[in-house]
Order: sequence, then C-alpha cells, then structure tokens
Amino acid sequence: MTSPRWREVVLKVAYASLFVAALPALLWLWALRLDAWVRLPVPSVAPAGIALAVAGLAMMLAGMFALWRYGDGLPMSAFPPEQLVSRGVYRYIADPLYMGAVAVAFGLSLAFASPSGLWIVSPLFALACVAWVMGFERERTRTQFGAVAQPLLRLPKEVDDPPNAWQCASVYVLVFIPWLVTYLPVEYLGAPLGAPSSRLAVDDAIPVMPWTALVYEFIYLMVVLAPLFARRQRDLRQFARRGLWAIALIIPFYLLVPVLYEPRPLPGTGFFQSWLNLERSINSPLTAFPAFHFVWACIAASFYSVTWRRGWLMWVAAIAIGVSCTTVGIHSVADVVAGGIAYMIIARGPAIWRALRRAAEWGANSWREWRVGPIRVMSHGLFIGVAAAVSFPIAIWLGGPSLVWWTFTATMAGAGTAALWAQLIEGSPQLQRPFGYFGGVIGVLATVGAAVIAGVDAWRFLASYLVALAFAQGLGRLRCLVNGCCHGAPASASVGITYVHPMPRPTRLAKLGGVPIHPTQIYALLWLMFVGCVLVRLWLLAAPLSFIAGMYFVLIGLGRFVEEHYRGEPQTAVIAGFRMYQWLCLLFVVGGAVLSTIHSARAVAPTPIMWGTIAVSLLCGAIGIASFGADVPSSNRRFSRLA
Repeated sequence: MTSPRWREVVLKVAYASLFVAALPALLWLWALRLDAWVRLPVPSVAPAGIALAVAGLAMMLAGMFALWRYGDGLPMSAFPPEQLVSRGVYRYIADPLYMGAVAVAFGLSLAFASPSGLWIVSPLFALACVAWVMGFERERTRTQFGAVAQPLLRLPKEVDDPPNAWQCASVYVLVFIPWLVTYLPVEYLGAPLGAPSSRLAVDDAIPVMPWTALVYEFIYLMVVLAPLFARRQRDLRQFARRGLWAIALIIPFYLLVPVLYEPRPLPGTGFFQSWLNLERSINSPLTAFPAFHFVWACIAASFYSVTWRRGWLMWVAAIAIGVSCTTVGIHSVADVVAGGIAYMIIARGPAIWRALRRAAEWGANSWREWRVGPIRVMSHGLFIGVAAAVSFPIAIWLGGPSLVWWTFTATMAGAGTAALWAQLIEGSPQLQRPFGYFGGVIGVLATVGAAVIAGVDAWRFLASYLVALAFAQGLGRLRCLVNGCCHGAPASASVGITYVHPMPRPTRLAKLGGVPIHPTQIYALLWLMFVGCVLVRLWLLAAPLSFIAGMYFVLIGLGRFVEEHYRGEPQTAVIAGFRMYQWLCLLFVVGGAVLSTIHSARAVAPTPIMWGTIAVSLLCGAIGIASFGADVPSSNRRFSRLA
C-alpha cells in the first residue's frame, strides 16, 4: 500500500510531467498539424522570436524561484506553496508563469515561422491561461491565503489619492503594450478578400490636405502623455479601463466584421506627404472601421476634461483629430462616425451594464404559469422555442437543405439525451425533468454517427449544427435565467442580480432568495453569441469543417470552465478540486483541439433558406416550448415535472 508521502510525490511528478513536458509537446504537435493547411502570413523576425522566447523562459524561471524561495512550495496549482508570495518577480507582476509561458509560445512561433502557432495555437493557449486563472487558480489562492498578491504593476484604485509612479507605469505596461501587441498583428494580417468598403460619396467631396497630418499625429502625444497628467487614481483607472475595453471590443470586431477603407491618393510631394506615406505603410485598410485613432482621441479628451481645468480644449483637439482622419485620406467619414459610436458605448459601459443587470433581474423574476387541466404551461419555455426557431435556419443556411431532417433528428436526439443525462446527474424528487447540456452533445454526436453510416456529408452536418448550437445555447440561457437553472453563486450588489420569486431554483432549491448572485446566464449568453460569430466567420473564410467543429468545443470548453467557477448550484459535484462540469470542459478543450487537426473538406458558401426550412424550424420551436415549458406538476413520475 502506497504511503501518503509517496502518493504525493507521484502526483507531483505526474503534474510536473503534464505541464512541463506533455502540454508543450501537445501544443507543438497541434501547431505542426494545423500548419499543413493554415496559410497566414508570418513576419520574418526569427531573432526577435528567439529573444521573446528567452525572455518568457526567464520570467517563468524567476516565478518558479520566487515560489520556492519565498513560498516554500512548487509552481503547481494543485500543490500550492505554503506562503502567499509577493516578492521577487511577483512584486512586479501577478502571473509570471503564465505570462512567460505565453511569451515562449509566441516567441517559438515566430522563431520557427509557424502560421498556426502564431495565429491560432498561441492565442488559444493565452486564452486558456486566462480561463485557468479566472476559473480556478485565483479563487484557490484567495481561499488558501485570504487574499491574492497585489503587484506594483496593476490598475490604480477607485480612490481620490494621487497616483504614484508605479500606477502611471502600469497604464503603459497593462494598456498601451496590449494595444500594440493586438492592433499591430491585425494590421500585419491584412485585409481579407471580398470585404465591403466604408467609402461613401461624401468622402470624395472631402479634399486630401497633407498638412493636416500635424493634427492627425497629435493623437500620439495626447494619449501617451495622458497618464502623467492624472491627479486622482480613479481618473487614471477610468482611462485605463476604457482603453482595455476598446481593445476587447474593437480588435475582435476588425476580425469578425471586416469593413475596409483604401487610403486616397496624396496630392503633390513634400515633407507631409512623406510623413503620411510612412503612416500609411504601417496602417491596413482592415483597421479603418471603426477609427481607433478617433476612439483613443475621445478616451484621452474625456480623461483630460476631468484632470485639467481647461480640459475642454482637448475635446476640441479630439474633434479636430476626427476631422483630420478624413483630410489625410486614411479614414472615411463612416470610420470616424463608427469610432464615435464605439467610444460612446465604451464610455457608457457601466450604465449599459446596470441596465443589463436590471433587465436580467426583471427576467429572473418574470416566472408566469397557466393551468390547462393537469398540465402546467410556463412562460420561460417560449425562449427555447425562439432559440430552436432561430438557430435551425442557421444550421441549414450553412449545411444546405439536404440536411433539414438530419438537423431535426439531431435536435430531437439531443433533447432526449439531455433529459437522460440530467436524470442520472441531477434528477431528484424536486427535478423530475431537468436537462443537461453535456448529455445533449452525446445525442448530437450519435446522430452524426448515424449520418456517417447513411453516407451523409458528416463533417458539414457536424460543423453546421455546432455553429447553430452556439446561438441556440445562448438564446436558451434566457430560459435558464427565468427558470433559475445554471444560476450563479453569491456576488457583490454591483454585479449580482436578486431572485425573489418563489419558483426559480435559486429561491426554491438553493436558498439564495434575496441574495445578489452572479448572472451567469448572461455571462454565458454573451460568450456563446461571440463564439457563434467566430464560427460563422470561420465558415465564411472557408476554414476546414473539422477545424470549425473543433473550435466550437475548444471555445465552449474555455468559456464554460470560467462560468462554472461563478455558478452556485448546490447539486453539482466537486471532484479533486474541480466542479464536475469543469472536468468535462477540459475534455472539450482537448477533444476540440484533436478534432481540429483531422483532415476534412473546407466550408462552402452558405445556401438560401427555403420556406420548408422555416416550417421545420417552427416545428422545432413548438416541440421546444412543449418540452421545456410544459409539465404535469401533480405527478411524481420521471420526466413529469420541470419544477
């Protein structure tokens, strides 16, 4: 019989082998497999890639040494150190191991000129690191030590005290550098073929005046010097947060909804023309709409207006910069208007979130039900009907009309296995007919297996169904919001929503009535809609069908892993420190990565939606309403009661 000491040693060796040897090797193999078909550009900067990888490795080694020297432990999440480490490299940055690992991944991708390593594997690895920290490690640290380390490089606090030098430096490191390392690669990636233009007739009426480059270039001084003028930490924090939100919203928009603008010719020759030609050489038509130049100008002007008595002058400068975007011929009027709209969304972000929370809280307490003899009809079943009716045409739009009845069969099979799964995992006297998403996936995959036997184009069937499923899951989360399933754990009042209706699960089963809890259904809805848009974009780019299917599982797994951390359902089992569904999420990520490497045909152009598809989608919606919104509450038989 193995002693506890030897068991711990074996587990530590296995853990180290997994993350030090197996994971890097698997990432490398993943990139090699994808390089067989990925044809994206890679800059010829091998020396810079090697330098980046070496710097990342040094950061990792510094983190390992700090954990061993000051924490009396090893760099293992499952076996954390004895002491909270806030010295060494942890004095300056929060997660040197993960930051270093991501730097190594990108550096090696550049060094070996791997297109998939640079554009797919490394970004997804970075996203996985973020998911790991958010969904597990950060809370594990807080639980063990009562706090997390507060490095010098972090966003300023929401206080009126003046910022110190480290807080100013943090904006340069945590905001400006991330902007550069996300914006410039998109510039380098270049414009896709067939993307629409933002050019309008009014643009041709605006003269190109090279001397206005003086105004156009003023943005760099305006933004770069802004942190040095901060009088209060809260103002600097707002500036930084708005910059980060601009990155998070606009950079993905460039890739998902590309709208191009080709710069207009410059008249004459001279200093300003040479200056603007240099500017144009590092700008891509892909990053024109919305104009990030104008977004930054508005963010900076808003900052100066609260830190400087005559800050309104900076709003004059911002407007002048917006006008100059068109007079230097680099942006259209539509680009600038879109930039202004983007800024208003970012600036009103807190208000938008409050409105979304209020709407979510209203929905959480909107349960309505009606009796028709022994049958109870509940209002939230309507959301499943809408989800099915909307997502079904998406699947046929991508998969083609020949897959109508296969898609219908997969939908019915998925609902059936979702119910069976939940009976095994969550069924109880209170929940006679719950549904479990992971069980639904089994039914879908079983239908795809039957399609293979029948000689159907299974890859197209699987990929099109999964794209549509992302949207169906997202819309279906509205039903979860009203029913209270998938509900969150307790949260702060500024974040959480409160259930007071007696019927939803948080009030009825989890004893969380009147307690602010995370609106995890809204978190999931937003992520799933984003995933759906990513998958549609991959389809329109004619990516391999197996890659599209694999990306569904990878992205769903990463998002659900984090979501599970914020959930508060008491019936979910915890196994070896992870919630049961987090283990399944890890399986999704690994399985999706493997699936993405399988050779398959590429996605073809979508097909028009026929009236027959609409009719079948309405049938799916009606079945969804009946399955998820009607039950027999007086019965104790299995599958009889939803609540």
